[in-house]
Amino acid sequence: MDLTILYRGPLASCDYDCPYCPFAKRRDSREQLRADRAALERFTAWAAADQEDRLSVLFTPWGEGLVRSWYRRTLVELSHRPHIRRVAIQTNLSCRTDWTADADLDTLALWCTYHPGQTPYDRFLTKCRELAARGVRFSVGVVGLPEHLQEARRLRSALPAEVYLWVNAAEGHTYTDEEAELWTALDPLFPYSRHPHRSSGLPCRTGESVISVDGEGTVRRCHFVRDELGNLYDGSYRRALRPRACPLAVCDCHIGYVHLESLPLYDVFAGGVLERVPALQGPHSGSRSGRFGST
Repeated sequence: MDLTILYRGPLASCDYDCPYCPFAKRRDSREQLRADRAALERFTAWAAADQEDRLSVLFTPWGEGLVRSWYRRTLVELSHRPHIRRVAIQTNLSCRTDWTADADLDTLALWCTYHPGQTPYDRFLTKCRELAARGVRFSVGVVGLPEHLQEARRLRSALPAEVYLWVNAAEGHTYTDEEAELWTALDPLFPYSRHPHRSSGLPCRTGESVISVDGEGTVRRCHFVRDELGNLYDGSYRRALRPRACPLAVCDCHIGYVHLESLPLYDVFAGGVLERVPALQGPHSGSRSGRFGST
């Protein structure tokens, strides 16, 4: 079967201090980092060896993963496994980019977020241009705060045309129609992010072809529903996989609502659901990475 996994291990440390993030400048102890590394290596061994499914994997750490060598190694290793269709990670792009030379670029992808005030604009743009020159598939985005608008416009004008720039609605921020139009001019898909989506009772792919896995191997349908479906490593989760409706009133995070069957986003992002790259946008759109629409 085709199975998408959202993995989130113990890592919670970040090198940035974003005021809208509860994990800003949080530091993990050496013991916590060792635990995260061990958990990731266990997951990597499972994913690399699994031949029963065709896997797509998105790493969604609370902290910044790519500054840790074990995340870079994992992405490279998994990108070369023939049964893995996509391996991607959410990142602030504060790490170097040369490690991507060792990866299979038909499988690797990055979801990059620009945080104005946390990194110099020119440094972030240089990293993006390096990725584009290397042929890495990636998207770039910003949080839609009013103070980020000019920087977002500047970034959009400087990025290669084939790189999608997304905008996340800021948590707790209400947008007037005029404000929403400004952000939609940068990201035509911003209306999907502007308001939480009613999800209660609606069909969702999570729990059937999409699962969330933590560092202990506990499987849940998604990051936002705490009910456990079993464990990844003993295979107990498999008998729980089935179509199921969302139990929550609303879903307001892209990595959640993108899987709602009531929305057309699997068509919008066909071939790029995990890395948030719309169909026919970005390098390799005609390669192996562009041929599957149900990651």
